[in-house]
Amino acid sequence: MKKYYLHNGTESSGPFDLEELKAKNITTKTPVWFEGMEKWKTAGEIEALRSLFVVIPPPINPSMTMPPIKKMEAKIEPRKILGLSKNNFFMVCGALVILIGITVLNMLQEKRSRELQIKNHKTEVENYQLELKQKEAEDEKIQAVMQEKIEAERVDKEKKQSDSTRLLEINKLVAQSQIQLDLAKKDLTNTSGFKLFRDASEKKEQMDLLQNTIDSIKNEISQLNKESNQLKLEMEKIPK
Repeated sequence: MKKYYLHNGTESSGPFDLEELKAKNITTKTPVWFEGMEKWKTAGEIEALRSLFVVIPPPINPSMTMPPIKKMEAKIEPRKILGLSKNNFFMVCGALVILIGITVLNMLQEKRSRELQIKNHKTEVENYQLELKQKEAEDEKIQAVMQEKIEAERVDKEKKQSDSTRLLEINKLVAQSQIQLDLAKKDLTNTSGFKLFRDASEKKEQMDLLQNTIDSIKNEISQLNKESNQLKLEMEKIPK
C-alpha cells in the first residue's frame, strides 16, 4: 500500500495512507509525494487521489422527486462451486490456504529448531573436546614440571653424594700427603745434619731431591684444599 507525504509550504509530513488522507481534508492543490515520483505534484494530478475530491450533490427537494418505477426483478439463482456458494467456496479455500501456510511454517520452524539443536550439540561437543585437550595439555605441563623437579632433585642428590664422597677422598689424600710431607721434612732435617756423605755435592743433591719432594707434596695438598673448598661452595648451593 502506498504511503503519501504532504507539504504545507514550509514542512512536509507523513507518511499517510488513503484513509488517513481523508481525515487531512486535503484539496486538489495540496502538494503530495510518494515513493517512485520524481517530484512533488498536486493532489489533483494524482489519479489515485481523485476519489477524495468527488463532489457530493446537495439533497434534492422532495417535491421534485418522481415516484419510483417498479421493475420486475428477475430471480437469479446464486452460482455454486462444488456444492458451495461462491462466497463460502472462497472462504473455505482461504481457510485451507491459511491452514496449509501455518502447517508449512510450523514444519519450517521445527526443521530450523532441529538444525539449531544439532548445531548447538555439535558446538557443545567441540567445546567439551577442546576443554579436554586443554586439560590434558595442562596436565602434561604439570607432569613435565614435576618430572623436571624430580630429575633436578635426583641430579642434586647425586651431585651432593658425589661431592661428599670426593671430599672424603680429598681429606684422606690430604692426611696421607701431610704424613708424607712430615716424613720428607724429617728426612731433609736428617740429611742436612748427616755427615757420612762422600762429598758436599752428593749431600746437596740429596737435599735438593728431598726439597723438591716437599714442594711437590705441598703443591698437591694446596690443590686438594682448593678442590675441597670449591666442592664445599657447590654443596652449599644445592637445595636441601
